[in-house]
Amino acid sequence: MAKFHNPKTIADPIGTYSNGVEVPPNARSLYVAGQVALRKDGSVPTTIEEQTEVAWQNVVAILDSAGMKVTDLVKITQYLTRLDNFPAYAAARAKFLAGHRPASTGLIISSLVRPEFLVEVEALAAKAVPAAKAAKAAKRPARKAAKRKKLR
Repeated sequence: MAKFHNPKTIADPIGTYSNGVEVPPNARSLYVAGQVALRKDGSVPTTIEEQTEVAWQNVVAILDSAGMKVTDLVKITQYLTRLDNFPAYAAARAKFLAGHRPASTGLIISSLVRPEFLVEVEALAAKAVPAAKAAKAAKRPARKAAKRKKLR
């Protein structure tokens, strides 16, 4: 389980995020490329609310394919093309995060790769590997080396 850091010696986060997140040893990492509101059929919704829904659905699908959940997110970076879209984006994002507070960066940029895209979300997730599984994996290279040596 990741450890969240919001020291009392600095300002509290100004939004729904944590200032720092510590990943446990032997955790698996998943880097999620920037997800835009591109549906499987190639269509792109027009509103920020719909685009946020699709982008976050894509993030969740990628997490699921790796056996992870939103609660495994440790860092998100959000790119929006208009500052006035941020409140609607944040409200839609909150439904997906459901109180989870990964480290977060939000940027307002002039454009994304296609002009119809209003938002892009990239993420980093980490999931602790059970101690027994981590110990077994650590022994695996030593066993392979011993087998190679024995074959010589």
